[in-house]
This record gives sequence, structure tokens and C-alpha cells, in this order.
Amino acid sequence: MNTFRCLLIDDEPPALDVLRTYIQSTPMLQVVGECHHAMAAFELIQQRQVDLIFLDINMPQLMGTEFLKTLTHPPRIVFTTAFRDYAYEGFELGAVDYLLKPYSFERFLKAVHKVLQLDHKSPPSSGEPTTQATDKFLYVRADRKMVKVMVHEILYIESLKDYVRIFMPGNQVITKQTISSLEDMLPEDEFLRIHRSFIVPVRRIDSYNQHAVFINKTEIPVGPLYKNELMKRLHQTEHSGRSGNI
Repeated sequence: MNTFRCLLIDDEPPALDVLRTYIQSTPMLQVVGECHHAMAAFELIQQRQVDLIFLDINMPQLMGTEFLKTLTHPPRIVFTTAFRDYAYEGFELGAVDYLLKPYSFERFLKAVHKVLQLDHKSPPSSGEPTTQATDKFLYVRADRKMVKVMVHEILYIESLKDYVRIFMPGNQVITKQTISSLEDMLPEDEFLRIHRSFIVPVRRIDSYNQHAVFINKTEIPVGPLYKNELMKRLHQTEHSGRSGNI
């Protein structure tokens, strides 16, 4: 597993404490430096390799956004701020994500996942088939460690109140987070929420009726509020399949 070397820049010590705690609980991340203002970060970046910066925006001496503009080849950036007004400017500057304080560990992991996915992507060589579809993955916290889940292996996902269970062939992972947060981490063109407690990969559906879908002989209920979207997606898949056979 590749380790991302992280620089934390924030003028508020409690905010740095939160970030440090979250990073220490995330095995693929390592803190290589902490700065209380952007000016102090210039020298540190010259001395150490930095892969990811968690950058506060509203700071004395130099705003985080202004600091980023001074970097010729910036690493990955995740902004951390208490102010929503800077979100647009942050994304315009190429930030991977924008964490609005106070943010949970769950939301922090979502930002990390985005960074990992960006770093994982690479263009296929000319004339060679792409493996991107089978390379997609996400990390979830289970058994006191971060566990990699390959997206193409997921059979379906079930909500268990404050926990989520991810089913794969011959295996399952239980992680403490909401099903909605996990839904945000999944490719929306491949997965669909069909019930308040279930998410399925559309391509895995073997058969269906008005009340349920079936995946590997497992019956999964369809909620009334999700039925129309499910039927729409299934019909789109059906027409796409027919076009491919022509």
C-alpha cells in the first residue's frame, strides 16, 4: 500500500489535533509536517516530499487559496475551513475536496478516498485494453484497520443502523458508517440505491419483479420510493444490451 506524506496547515491547534488523530487512524497516510500558517510551509515543502496537503483557507499573513496559487507544482490539496463561501474558489484551484469544519472521520475518509482514486488512475497505453473498470476500489474502516474493497467484487450492500455490510463472493466487510455516505463513494453509473437499506450494482441483477431484485439467488427488497428509478435504469441497460447485440 502506497503511503501519502501529508502536510497539515492550519492556524488553529484544535483543528490540527483533529487532523492528526484522523491521519493516525488511516494507515495509508503519514504526517510529515505541521504548520500554523502558510508562510511557514514554504520552507518545509522544499525540505520534505509532500504528496497531500490539508490546507486551511482563512489564516493570518497569507490565505490558503493565495498560498496554493504560489505553488508551481502543488501536490494534492484538500481544503479544510469553517466557511462555505470559499468552496467555489477552492475547486477552481484544483482542490480534490473541501472539508467544512467540523467534519467527521467518515467525511474525512471520503476525501481521502477521492485522493486515492485520483492517484490510482492512469491512462491506458495505446492499443492496450483498459483495466480501469476492475481497478476501482475504496477503503473502509473495519476491525481497527482500513480495508480495501474492490468495487467490481461487490454483490450488494446492506445498512445495519449505524453500520454497513458489504457482501462479496465468499466474504463480507462490516464498517461503521451510514449507507448514504458509502453511496457517495461508489460510481453512480454502476450502483443504485433500491431501498433505504440496500444498494446494488446494476450489472449484478440476475432477475427482478415489482418488489425485489435477485442477485446470486439472494432476494433483495425494492422500496416504493426507489422503484421508478430502478425500472428506468433496468430498461436503459436492456436497450443498451440490445444495441450491443445488433
